Amino acid sequence: MLHQYIKGEYEHGKKQLYRSLRRSSQNRKNIIQIFLGAFVGGVYRIIRFLETKNVTTLVVGILALIPPIDFVFWIIDLVTEIMNNKITVLAD
Repeated sequence: MLHQYIKGEYEHGKKQLYRSLRRSSQNRKNIIQIFLGAFVGGVYRIIRFLETKNVTTLVVGILALIPPIDFVFWIIDLVTEIMNNKITVLAD
């Protein structure tokens, strides 16, 4: 999943990462969100921007990577991940 994205397979990699995050089991996504949520939420939104071209998603994705702000998004993403099985807040 991530190794394809890092290797430079950009087009295939971004779709593969997005699909694998969306298709993962609920428990796996919750564990990823608990331990890596501050980073994953921002990266997820930036990848969503590349697919949807929604500028708000890009701005929020960049803001979600800034340390004081990422904690807020981490909590919001964790709650929406548990309730809706996906990140929904400002991730069109």
